[in-house]
Amino acid sequence: MLSQKRADDLTEFQQALGYAFKNPSLLNKALTHKSYVNEKKKGARNNERLEFLGDSVLDLIVSNYLVNHYDDLKEGALSKIRASVVNETCLAGLARSVNLGRYLLLGKGEENSGGREKASLLANAYEAVCGAIFRDSDFKTASAVLLPSLKTEIQVRAEMRAFRDYKSDLQELTQNKLQGIPTYRVAREIGPDHEKQFEVVVLVKNKVRGKGAGRSKKEAEQAAAREALAKIN
Repeated sequence: MLSQKRADDLTEFQQALGYAFKNPSLLNKALTHKSYVNEKKKGARNNERLEFLGDSVLDLIVSNYLVNHYDDLKEGALSKIRASVVNETCLAGLARSVNLGRYLLLGKGEENSGGREKASLLANAYEAVCGAIFRDSDFKTASAVLLPSLKTEIQVRAEMRAFRDYKSDLQELTQNKLQGIPTYRVAREIGPDHEKQFEVVVLVKNKVRGKGAGRSKKEAEQAAAREALAKIN
């Protein structure tokens, strides 16, 4: 049975979360760290099972969004984006955005060692809260609640050049659409050797399809391929 103060705290947290639990005890369990159970409430349940569930729920929400909105990315890139979103750093940031640490039930040791600000603890608790939302509702509801905050993280990472091999994507596209293979040509080199910039053009069937610059030929070629992809698409 929840005390009135705890019930009020959970109500406050649900407002920040944007979801009202039908079963608030599920949320309370999601916010109960094992240190609290070990030190204060023997036999009670901690949040580790909900954390396990929440990890899978987040994976599915992010995967579903990526497949629906980034059909130009290959499986390897999708996996990298998902891994960069469903990880400790990102999830701890999302936990902080709703002030999750304030509502955690911690043992004295964790409390004294700054547990409310520990990234690993916050990320795990956030996963547990996601699992609790899913258990309290369904996948569609959990996705509607969680996706708005996840989308920003997904979009930032999807725009990062490291997740795409634009040259490979361009070759696949031009072979299928233009029946030609792209070739790259250095148009010019700028600056001294230690600060050199390369400008590259990419051609398909002897027609310039894109231009790019970079600190190396490889970087410039990727930039040129990226521009070509945008123009052809």
